[in-house]
Amino acid sequence: MEYRRMGKSGLKLSALGLGSWFTYGSKTDRETAIRTIRRAYELGVNHFDTADVYARGEAESIVGDALRAFPRETYVLATKVYWPMGDTVTERGLSRKHIVEAIDASLRRLGLEYVDIYYAHRFDPDTDLEETLRAFDDLVRAGKVLYIGVSMWSVEQMRAARELAEKLLLHPIAVDQPEYNLLNREIEGDVLPYARAHGLGVVVYSPLAQGVLTGKYRPGQAPPSSSRAADPRMRGVMERYLDDDTLRRVERFAALARDAGVTPSQLALAWVLRRPEVTSALVGASRPEQLEENLGALDVRLSDDVWSAVEDIFADRGEGSA
Repeated sequence: MEYRRMGKSGLKLSALGLGSWFTYGSKTDRETAIRTIRRAYELGVNHFDTADVYARGEAESIVGDALRAFPRETYVLATKVYWPMGDTVTERGLSRKHIVEAIDASLRRLGLEYVDIYYAHRFDPDTDLEETLRAFDDLVRAGKVLYIGVSMWSVEQMRAARELAEKLLLHPIAVDQPEYNLLNREIEGDVLPYARAHGLGVVVYSPLAQGVLTGKYRPGQAPPSSSRAADPRMRGVMERYLDDDTLRRVERFAALARDAGVTPSQLALAWVLRRPEVTSALVGASRPEQLEENLGALDVRLSDDVWSAVEDIFADRGEGSA
């Protein structure tokens, strides 16, 4: 396993982390989920990511149960706050009230006294930024959170938060969690340069574009019945990746991977990890065998010609390609 320093912090994360979005608590049964999480730990993964909104808290419960078998000091656990956790107006967003109540609820589900990374899952335009940052700072001072993170914030929002934290002497944001994969390269233009300039860790999600880069979806064909794209809850998220032009490119990409002696998943993950700004890439595994295949990405060593061919396949697709 390879471990990378999270920005300028002293924390080191496994280059591949295990996420739990749309797997644990929903798609994968509890026993298999726990077995997969524990297998990840055995294989050297020390970075586990969840959120309160995933399966309305059930994902946190499963991740907490699985990791309870291991010494707390040997793994890094992240969770998140922002999305609605109830029907009332106070059970969402980044107000002090919701942040304080949400962390306590997450800790109860996880069965822990603290989380290593606590993410603001999105930016909240309805709450004053100072209120949000002071609430997060208080959680760090109380020992409930060790590092503050944000997910899908713009560079302008992160810059405003950094400047305000410096002015008020608050704990700064230490890590950003954006989406990044061969089909969505928008962060190359501003987020990655910003992270590099200011010592911010970068934990990317959806490195396989919700499974599209595995090659399981074919142009002109309906998605497999057991796939994410066949689930109405995920279809809207994935629609931008499922046009025939993109899927034909993925077919070429999958053939290139096989010719290079690796799987499409391994090639897609290895491509993401080539960026020095990326601390860790989160994968979602519904069974141990899937996880083991993904971890093979860490051993991928390919010629410049192969990487150039990968770039050529997706070069003019659009959506942030560089």
